Amino acid sequence: MNAIMERWVKTLRAELLDRTLIWNERHLRHALREYERHYNLHRTHRSLAAAAPLQARPQPLEPDRIERLAIRRYDRLGGAIHEYRHAA
Repeated sequence: MNAIMERWVKTLRAELLDRTLIWNERHLRHALREYERHYNLHRTHRSLAAAAPLQARPQPLEPDRIERLAIRRYDRLGGAIHEYRHAA
């Protein structure tokens, strides 16, 4: 379990804390909640075939759909984290 937590903390530091100036405890807690939500609901994981831990695996796209694919970007934590989704 220690190795798993060390890996998570390393990822947290590299993707968020090294890029963010934290002002106080309240700001830190908010940033950690947002990152945890991003990590579990949106961030892709190689071991899960590009799926997030709490989401279903993405369905492969058909070749004709790739040509007209529209992507939207959503910024989290003032742009420190970017989430991308298919536009409806």
